[in-house]
Amino acid sequence: MADDPPAATFDEIRGLLAELPGPDLAAASATATREAQLTKPPGSLGRLEELSLWLAQWQGRHPPRMEHPRVAVFAGNHGVAGRGVSAYPAEVTQQMVQNFIAGGAAVNQLAALAEADLRVYELALEQPTADFTQGPAMTEEDCARAIAYGMMAVETGFDVMALGEMGIANTTSAAAICLALFGGSAADWVGRGTGVDDAGLERKRAAVGRGVKMNAVAMSTSAGRRDPFEVLRCLGGLELAALAGAVLAARVARTPVLLDGFACCAAAAVLFAADPRALDHCLVSHRSAEAGHGRLLEAIDKPPLLDFGLRLGEGSGAALAVQLLKAAVACHAGMATFAEAGVSGPGG
Repeated sequence: MADDPPAATFDEIRGLLAELPGPDLAAASATATREAQLTKPPGSLGRLEELSLWLAQWQGRHPPRMEHPRVAVFAGNHGVAGRGVSAYPAEVTQQMVQNFIAGGAAVNQLAALAEADLRVYELALEQPTADFTQGPAMTEEDCARAIAYGMMAVETGFDVMALGEMGIANTTSAAAICLALFGGSAADWVGRGTGVDDAGLERKRAAVGRGVKMNAVAMSTSAGRRDPFEVLRCLGGLELAALAGAVLAARVARTPVLLDGFACCAAAAVLFAADPRALDHCLVSHRSAEAGHGRLLEAIDKPPLLDFGLRLGEGSGAALAVQLLKAAVACHAGMATFAEAGVSGPGG
């Protein structure tokens, strides 16, 4: 990783989880008060009203703003890709990063449409994680350092962070994380990812099941429960660890977060498993077509904003959902109140 952060430990990261700031209740109250006065029947804008309230309470201001959104994409390579679990070779990760930089990917177009700042963060693409079917994917130092790197990506001055990822085989890693955290079978969590055929799907299921079994002892606490950060270390990837770090740092900075698809949500689920409050500042942009994503959203109790059959990753769904946040803010801040418009309110 360029500009490596100082070494960190899981205990230091757990310490941050113990001190998570909550929402700004004054901003939430001001938003709810204005919402009730706008020229429309109560609740008639549906989830747009919820989005205004959510933005205000996590931005800590009323009215909320959507002038400076950021899209952040983290890229990493996975050793398990050598198991034939993806339809594409591992070198595509680096090639797609170059495509992002050149402006040729879907996320570039969606970020530009939303007038969002787009940043791409590479995590040691020439050094993939270890094959987790043979043992832990990362050391604690490497995993914690990647988390810290993701935390460094959260800067002040942005109204929302839309997070995404790029990494060949990372839906395999995501499925393994979900299986370890939430149980079930490999078939419950494994989908076709980049479009593997039936044989590839079987290899993927086998890799996920073997990885969870192989790392069972390393991931368990002395009380026999799964340690979420050990699950991330043993089954995750550098970009997934960085995503978890970005989500955590955004919470500390009181910056609202839009999560992308299955891999991004699996990274965030590590924090949820450590503390169910840890994702209160997050919304899920869309339900991916990837098998397991809907099941994961139920596990972390996050209804998606969109259900468009997307399965691209790279932050594309999160960038698309930025438009919904802009619509919510435009309505909340721009609409007239009943008094301003001279319109009779309910019962008036």
